[in-house]
Amino acid sequence: MADDPDTTGAPDEAVEQVGDAAEAASTEPETLKTPKERRQARRSAAVAKRGARRGATPEERAAERKRKADQRRRYRAKVKAKKAEAPKSPPPEPAAEKTGQPKLRLGTVVSDKADKTITVRIDVARRHRRYQKTIRSSTTLHAHDESNQAGVGDVVRVVEARPLSRTKRWRLVEVLEKAK
Repeated sequence: MADDPDTTGAPDEAVEQVGDAAEAASTEPETLKTPKERRQARRSAAVAKRGARRGATPEERAAERKRKADQRRRYRAKVKAKKAEAPKSPPPEPAAEKTGQPKLRLGTVVSDKADKTITVRIDVARRHRRYQKTIRSSTTLHAHDESNQAGVGDVVRVVEARPLSRTKRWRLVEVLEKAK
């Protein structure tokens, strides 16, 4: 504590140091203001510069609304005129062909109880990105089987299709291998 520069020397010297700091601070702003007072002063200066955010009387607010409505009306009329001037292009023709390839999946039939519907289990085995362990997972989907040709245990190929029912989004393409 004896090494601390503020506490060394006589008490009179400490008072003089504080007095010097007060004189330096008083030369910068005329009056010392709290942060709250400084913030209020900044805000009032900004309001004086830009004007009030809205009219003080109902008549002033009504006039402002009318001015803004007129501005919107002019803008919309301008956009409408520009749209009328633009040459009309013919409507796009519906695509005769679909772009891209539909998804194909190979799987095993796990159920054929529903009429014209089979449940197919798709088994996937892939390596984990970090640990390189083979992870096996499976998903089931419902596929449309128009002629009820697939049975439980068959290996089948299914293709993506338009929604055929609430759960059916696939169609049977072929039975690759019949169950024994």
